Amino acid sequence: MLRGVAHGAKDTFTLLLTRPQSCNPGLKFPSVWPDIANRSFLIHSRYTTDTKSREENKKTLENLYSLSVDITKIRRLKEWVLLQDVAYVKEIAGILQEMGADKTTVANIIERCPKAILHTPAEINSQRALWQLVCQNEKQLVKLIEQFPESFFTTEYQQNQKANILFFQELGLKNNIITRFLTSAPNIFYNPVEKNKNVIETLQRNYLNLGGSEANMKIWIMKLLSQNPFILLNTSTAIQENLEFLQKNDFTDQEVLQLLSKLKGFIFQLNSTTMQKSMLFSKNIFKCSDQELKQLVLKCPALLYYSVPVLEERLEGLLKEGISIAQIRETPMVLELTTQIVQYRIKKLSALGYDIKSGNLESLNGTKKDFEVTYGKMQSKKERPIFNPVAPLHTED
Repeated sequence: MLRGVAHGAKDTFTLLLTRPQSCNPGLKFPSVWPDIANRSFLIHSRYTTDTKSREENKKTLENLYSLSVDITKIRRLKEWVLLQDVAYVKEIAGILQEMGADKTTVANIIERCPKAILHTPAEINSQRALWQLVCQNEKQLVKLIEQFPESFFTTEYQQNQKANILFFQELGLKNNIITRFLTSAPNIFYNPVEKNKNVIETLQRNYLNLGGSEANMKIWIMKLLSQNPFILLNTSTAIQENLEFLQKNDFTDQEVLQLLSKLKGFIFQLNSTTMQKSMLFSKNIFKCSDQELKQLVLKCPALLYYSVPVLEERLEGLLKEGISIAQIRETPMVLELTTQIVQYRIKKLSALGYDIKSGNLESLNGTKKDFEVTYGKMQSKKERPIFNPVAPLHTED
C-alpha cells in the first residue's frame, strides 16, 4: 500500500485543488493549468476594478444590508464587486431562497463568493438546472452551494459542463461521484468534452496494452477517476510519455499496472526527468543494482513520486534520529512520512521504551489511524500485568 501518498485518496483531489500546486515538487502539471489560472483574471477583468476612482454602488450596499450580509468581508475579499453599476443582489437571493436557503445561508454564500451577485438570474437558473442533473434534490443543492460557492457560481463554461456531466454519466460514474467532481475538481468540466474523451480513450488503450482485461477495464477506469479526477487535466501525450518511461526502465507491463494502482493515477502528473533523478538518487543512497532499485520502487512508489529535494529532506530527518540507511532500505515506506510526523511518532514510541534505532521501522509506518492502532497495542502490551496461569495462588490463612 502506498501510505502517505495514497492515504486519503478519496479526498486527495480536494486538497490538490485548494493547495498551491507547487506544494509537491515532483508533480508536473500540464499546460492547461496556466490557462485555468488565468480564467479568474479574465472573468474579473469583465468588470471595473479601479477601486480608487470609483464609488461603491449604494443600491448594491442597501440590498446587501437588507440581507444582513457582512459588507466588510466583501470589501476585504473582492471590493471591486461593490463598484459595479449593475448587480443582482435581490434576484440571486430570491433564487437561493426559492431553492430552500434561509436568510443566514444566503448571506453566508454571498460573503464567501461576492461575485455571485454579478451573475444574471438567467445564468444562475441555467446553472441550477445543470447541477440538478446530478443532485438528489434542491436541499442537497443548497448545501453544496453553501460549501462550494465558487464552483457553483463559475458559469462561463456551462456548455462544456453539461456535455461533460452527460459524458461521465454515460461512462458509468455515479451522480454522487460527479457531484464531488463538480464541487472539488470543477476545472475538469471546463475542458471540451472531446478532450476528456481523448484522455479516457488513451487510458483504456494503455490498460489493455499492459495486459489488463476488457472485463475489468471499466471498473479500473472508474476507480482511477474517482480517486484522482485531475488525470483529465493531463494530455494524452504526457500520459503516454510517463508509461513509456517506466517501460524503458525495465518495469514489466504487470508492474506498471501495479504502480498505476498504487499511485492512483498520480503518475500521470509526474515529470519523467524528475522521476529519473529520483530513481538515480535512491540508487546511489541505497547502493543497489537496477533490479534491486526496481523492487524498492514497487515496494515504495514514493521513491518515484517524490522529487530529490523532498527525499533528501526526509532521509536527513531519519538519519538525525539515529536510523540507519540499512533500516530505511529494509522499510523504505518510512520515506512517505514527513520529518515532523516521524519525529512525533518516534517520541511516542520512545515513551513506551521502544528503541527505534535497534528495531525495525514498521511501527513508524502507516496512516495516522494505522499508527494509533499500532501504538495502542504496544501500550496495552506494556501495561498488561504478567500472569502465569499455572502458578499457585497464595492466600492468607
